[in-house]
Amino acid sequence: MLSPHSIGAATIDGLAYIGGLARLGVYATRAAFKDMFSPRRLAYGRAVHQAMAVGIGALPILSLISFFIGTILALQAAYELRKFGALQFVASAVAISVSRELGPLMTAILVIGRSGSSFAAELGTMKVNEEIDAMETMALDPIRFLVAPKLFAMLLMMPCLAIWADFMGVLGGSIFGIIAAGFTLKTYIIATLDALVLRDVMTGLLKSLMFGIVITTVGCQEGLRTGLGAEEVGRSTTSAVVKAIFLVVMVDLVFTALFYLNAGS
Repeated sequence: MLSPHSIGAATIDGLAYIGGLARLGVYATRAAFKDMFSPRRLAYGRAVHQAMAVGIGALPILSLISFFIGTILALQAAYELRKFGALQFVASAVAISVSRELGPLMTAILVIGRSGSSFAAELGTMKVNEEIDAMETMALDPIRFLVAPKLFAMLLMMPCLAIWADFMGVLGGSIFGIIAAGFTLKTYIIATLDALVLRDVMTGLLKSLMFGIVITTVGCQEGLRTGLGAEEVGRSTTSAVVKAIFLVVMVDLVFTALFYLNAGS
């Protein structure tokens, strides 16, 4: 049975962890944008490499998953809409669900598995091999040279990946719409565009930016906190994935609630 002391200690630890993430994120963001106009200070080669790994490397699996999710959404929506003779609203249901919620969230979970874990493993290995200590000895800031390029790449690529996921989700839904709901590709696209407003797309893009910050800070912080030994690298990687997924869902809940309250006011 949980005691008040253990609950209080867990709460304090959680708040301290979130505070550490916020501090790391602010410092890395400031370093990235401050050094943007100083090529000698920001590792542009590393930032480009990270952007390629985060963005281009994720496109095949993201495209496949988003396409299937769009088809599944269309099937599930049609299952209920068919009872009311409203299959023409399948395109609207898929477009709104993907652009507001599932596109950014699917992208974030996929990037956590691919890149968030990679960040933790990379920095954890450097920590175990004392490479980070060596950088500090040479008066090189690890956050500026290791974390800032990752954050810069993530902020650049996450909205792009979210937009691509939205497109593939809508394309997947169109397969069912054309085959079973009487749409043509042209009418399905028109129905999708009629259902979407700029607010829907911007909501997803803002979420994707916040998800990118969470993924980067959690992965890097877990890597920088890695203990000694190869086993600790595995633990840091696992912890980064679990905590990043949890925090991404929490951030998604907060922003969805804010957008809902703002829309109702």
